[in-house]
Amino acid sequence: MDYFKVVVEEKIATVTLNRPPANALSKSVLAELDQVLIELERNDDVHVLLLHGEGRFFAAGADIKEFTEALNGAEFAQNARHGQQLFRRMEDFAKPIIVAIHGAALGGGLELAMSCHIRLTTEDAKLGLPELSLGLIPGFAGSQRLPRFVGTAKAAEMMLTSDPISGAEAKAIGLVNSTFATEAELLEESRKLAKKIAAKSRVSVKRTLELLRYSRNPQQDAGSSKEAELFGEVFDSVDGKEGIQAFIEKRSPNFKNK
Repeated sequence: MDYFKVVVEEKIATVTLNRPPANALSKSVLAELDQVLIELERNDDVHVLLLHGEGRFFAAGADIKEFTEALNGAEFAQNARHGQQLFRRMEDFAKPIIVAIHGAALGGGLELAMSCHIRLTTEDAKLGLPELSLGLIPGFAGSQRLPRFVGTAKAAEMMLTSDPISGAEAKAIGLVNSTFATEAELLEESRKLAKKIAAKSRVSVKRTLELLRYSRNPQQDAGSSKEAELFGEVFDSVDGKEGIQAFIEKRSPNFKNK
């Protein structure tokens, strides 16, 4: 594998994303993650998955440079649907997925984290959906999951301002389960939690995860579908093109509101 390292030990599959410098979620990264999930779902020795990132960040977002390769908004929207399908698969996965976040989980990185069952983070990690700063919108169902965890008002603030929140604030508002002072402590405690869950009966764990699906907003699928459609629409806009180009050129965008 090019981007993921998987180590299975004590019924726990530790899945490490390593795509320096920022663990950006390119199409090839997402495709490989899909393959990892297929293999781990079939592996009876695996009871729990523990996902984290190598290096400075968990995942700093989507691969913005790939955005320049999309031909039009329709292709852009289809890319969003593929990501949504993968993250929905994780949300519905029959084995618990714990994510350990350090550094940053931004844009697609936070959308990936929100698709996991349990989220742990360092106190100083940065979490957010900054897509509007590029003239875009979330594309991997972030607009649907974030309000479920933090409430509509806080989700609106986070998306409309593009400002990230700290791991400590994320814990206070319910976006993550627990926070830790250092990355080392984060990984140690994440593994302890994974071991505790792995000791449970797989039969009861699977049924519990199945029941949790019923707590999901029944409009999430419709909202996600609309998100992908609008994702393509804003990509075709003048401001969408400007935001992407400004990011690549490391300058502030000059939006025309078109």
